[in-house]
Amino acid sequence: MAQLPSGNVRAGNDILCIPGGRIAMRPFDDMTYSIVIPAYNESQRLGATLEKVLAYVGQQGWDAEVIVVNDGSRDNTAQIVREFAAKSPIVRLVENPGNRGKGYSVRNGVLNSRGDVVVFSDADLSSPIEEMPKLLGALASGADIAIGSRWLRAELQTQRQSLHRQLFGRMFNLLMRIVLGLRFKDTQCGFKGFTRRAAQKIFPLERIERWGFDPEILFLARKFGLRTEEVPVHWGHSGGTRINPLIDGARMCQEMLRIRWYDMTGKYDGAPAIAAQPAKPLSERPAPRI
Repeated sequence: MAQLPSGNVRAGNDILCIPGGRIAMRPFDDMTYSIVIPAYNESQRLGATLEKVLAYVGQQGWDAEVIVVNDGSRDNTAQIVREFAAKSPIVRLVENPGNRGKGYSVRNGVLNSRGDVVVFSDADLSSPIEEMPKLLGALASGADIAIGSRWLRAELQTQRQSLHRQLFGRMFNLLMRIVLGLRFKDTQCGFKGFTRRAAQKIFPLERIERWGFDPEILFLARKFGLRTEEVPVHWGHSGGTRINPLIDGARMCQEMLRIRWYDMTGKYDGAPAIAAQPAKPLSERPAPRI
């Protein structure tokens, strides 16, 4: 890293404190990255996704790892990951103990990650991996968490959801604002980035294991004074979604109330639900081959 101007102080492994109160991350080329992809029965599209992610990581020259979390898939999702891992040591397979849900999968991947920055992305790459520098830019500017947003600039959506799914999403967002006080336009986009410090602070406390985990981690971020920035990203609806607007919508509303209840009863103030996992630095692993 370039020498710091006089008076600057290093604060931890991933941020710099600069006179005047501004906080910024180290330059991109001095960071390590973890890309977490939760996967359940994703054999039809996971291969293409990994090819795109690995190609982009190689183009950028990043020191990175790609973690695929298999959520008890009944197809050959795990085998596809193993085949990619045999060719590229930056690919890792993490297995859940059965089908536990997207929230559990993301938490499991994040807590097993090693990077200075952790990004999770849906397996369908609804937000292209090429949008990742937007999240990194927000983190580099001082945010602890950067969340991709489909609605900050709706014109960036290349393929919109059906009208009834958009209506469900708007209703969910309104309820979230009322119950949890979160003022984001979009909490459910599956494309989010975290500094390691932020990830290790909130994910061990996560208790919601299925679709409603996004509001929980954002609620925890606000509770602990972490700065979250919403970032407009390109996004295109992909077929094959497993969310049922009625069944899963009702469950997500229940989970939202559970978040509020957990906070009122001090569940987020005690010991974490799952301990953070120490991991070896990426530099101790073999050089990536892509």
